[in-house]
Amino acid sequence: MNRFKSLNLSMVLIVFIIMIASALLTVASFLFLYLLGLFSIYALTPAFSPMVTLVVSCIIGTSISAVTSKKILKPLNQLIKATKTVSTGDFSVRVDEVSSNYEIYELLKNFNHMAEELGSIELFRNSFINEFSHEFKTPIVSIRGFAKQLQNEKLSAEKRKEYTDIIVSESERLANMSANVLLLTKFENQTFITNQTEYELDEQIRNCIILFEKQWDNKKLEINIELEPVRIYSNAEMLSHLWINLIENAIKYSDENGHIIISCREQNNNIEFKISDNGKGMDGDTLKHIYDKFYQGDKSHATQGNGIGLSIVKRIIELCKGKITVESELGNGTTFTVDLPKLHE
Repeated sequence: MNRFKSLNLSMVLIVFIIMIASALLTVASFLFLYLLGLFSIYALTPAFSPMVTLVVSCIIGTSISAVTSKKILKPLNQLIKATKTVSTGDFSVRVDEVSSNYEIYELLKNFNHMAEELGSIELFRNSFINEFSHEFKTPIVSIRGFAKQLQNEKLSAEKRKEYTDIIVSESERLANMSANVLLLTKFENQTFITNQTEYELDEQIRNCIILFEKQWDNKKLEINIELEPVRIYSNAEMLSHLWINLIENAIKYSDENGHIIISCREQNNNIEFKISDNGKGMDGDTLKHIYDKFYQGDKSHATQGNGIGLSIVKRIIELCKGKITVESELGNGTTFTVDLPKLHE
């Protein structure tokens, strides 16, 4: 509201200056003509003198206004053209952020920022659609291929079971991918946390670990749990997705007979969750992109996941106003550390 008042005040000041300038120039014009002997004040009739003064003032005022308004409206006209360009889907357009008026300068700057953000969103949208299509196409092609193989009546029982297992596995992968994409979309469209309650965080993490008992048992993994009693105020369902994705990630990329350490403790008014494994680890290039959608690093990662889980983790932590760090070395395992505020309202 104060900025609008400032803009109104600026316009009033400009009009006032134009009026004063018009009056001064009118007087100066009459004085100049008088000094040249081309004009006599006494020759004018009392009725005609104000009329001449008014006409001259209007001409001078209009001329000043035309020049001034052209300068004032130049950035606005530029903005109008740029807005029309953006409306056609071209987000590369930019305007010059030059104006003596603060409000207009802010408007120009914000327009450039908006165009840049829209361009980034469009680029991300196109990239997401391409990656999304590719990731979904892979299991679908696999399912179709093995389903056709099952139509072969001469197929052995052993091969038939093998192909059926692959179809079931790829179907589950496709279902999980769809669920994760929907979940990620939900969190990305969310700007604040709802349905918050205070609950035992250590108990929740323990329950999430138990969900993967079959997976870690099949790999003969050693799970070391160091959970201190901690209470947190947040959305329990949302945080469960955070722990599940990190735990699942650690189990997936751990070698057989490996070990995983999961800890949780309170520090000041924050909660620190840490999960470490001695699995495959990641190189520097992979670390730069682990939170990107559908990014799976090397081929060994591509066979085990869909590249969405850590994107979900990152978004949940952003909503919680927390932070996540990762330390990893190829062949020496990975450690994720999550810091969350104990009370998030």
